[in-house]
Formats: sequence, C-alpha cells, structure tokens
Amino acid sequence: MDIHITIYQLLCLIGIPGIITGINAWLFKKTKDRHNKHVSLELGVQALLRAEMINTYNTWYKKEYAPIYIKENFENCWTQYHGLGANGVMDDIHNKFMALPTDPPTEK
Repeated sequence: MDIHITIYQLLCLIGIPGIITGINAWLFKKTKDRHNKHVSLELGVQALLRAEMINTYNTWYKKEYAPIYIKENFENCWTQYHGLGANGVMDDIHNKFMALPTDPPTEK
C-alpha cells in the first residue's frame, strides 16, 4: 500500500473544515453582537418610555387632571413599554394616571 497524498488532497482534508469552522465562528460572533445591540436598544427604549411616563405623570398629577390627548399618549407609551417587559411600579403609575379626571378641577 503506497499512501500518496497530493497537496490538493491535504488541503481538502485540513483546509476545508478549517475554513468552514472559521466562517461559523465569524457568523456566531456577528449574530451575538447583533443580539447584544438589539437587547441594548430594547432596554434603552424602555428606559426612555419609563422616563417620559414618569415625567408626564408628575406634571399632570400635580394639576389633578389630564386631558384626553395626554392620556392617549400616556396609554400608547405604556402599551409599548409593557410590550418590552414592564414592571409593577409603572403599572401602578399607569392606573393612578388613567384615573385622573380629563377636566381641570373647578376652583372653590
């Protein structure tokens, strides 16, 4: 038995699996990087929505009412925030805010 391996055969045995492994590693890294960026974007949007809702709540709760258009905007923010994985603190603020009357209190 004479074992004669050409350079082409050697490259096929060693090179192709190495190239495939390298491409897979590169694709895995790119996928992981994209996933991390996606998670960061979701958390950033959630933080911005939370800040906006808290600011809106503080502003209008002091006035003891909130106009309908403000409530609609707050509800839209809360729905999107909730879709990103809301917590119980914002649920409580949401309920309190939505319970505000839509007309200003009458002066006595």
